[in-house]
Amino acid sequence: MIEDIKKDASDRMQKSVVALTNSMAKIRAGRAHTSLLDHVMVPYYGADVPLSQVANVGIDDARTLTVTPWEKPMLSVVEKAIMTSDLGVNPNSAGMTIRIPIPPLTEERRRDLVKVAKSEAEGARVAVRNIRRDANGTLKDLLKEKEISEDEERGAEDVVQKLTDSVIKQIEAVLAEKEADLMEV
Repeated sequence: MIEDIKKDASDRMQKSVVALTNSMAKIRAGRAHTSLLDHVMVPYYGADVPLSQVANVGIDDARTLTVTPWEKPMLSVVEKAIMTSDLGVNPNSAGMTIRIPIPPLTEERRRDLVKVAKSEAEGARVAVRNIRRDANGTLKDLLKEKEISEDEERGAEDVVQKLTDSVIKQIEAVLAEKEADLMEV
């Protein structure tokens, strides 16, 4: 019973770290990376689908992405979807290929992106603390129902706290890595 609570808390905390890592990947660092376009949705036969399902996304050089739609009529639709996204880039089409130059980041923009990264990390820390609170609440309920002893509850709370501390260290490491990446010129 206590092991189930620990395992559930651990799984949920690790999912928070994975979600943070995915959201950090969306914060661009001035270099071309195909994950920058992961959240761009393209209207395709009446439904919005991810860009990767209608086109091939590649890296031309360190500051240029290339997008090659699989169908010729989709060229202008894909280009418009990229322009209207929140990336702040201007795609250029040449034949069947769309080139997306990634502008270098200014110092001010870098600082803004670091703030965004810090807020994402804080959201992940809050999520982990909420998971800890849920696990401790479940342990207290078991104690009230006399299914576990006070010693077992205290021991389990200590384990949950250690798990929380280790996951928050992982979150801090992800944040530090992204900060270094963003501030690198």
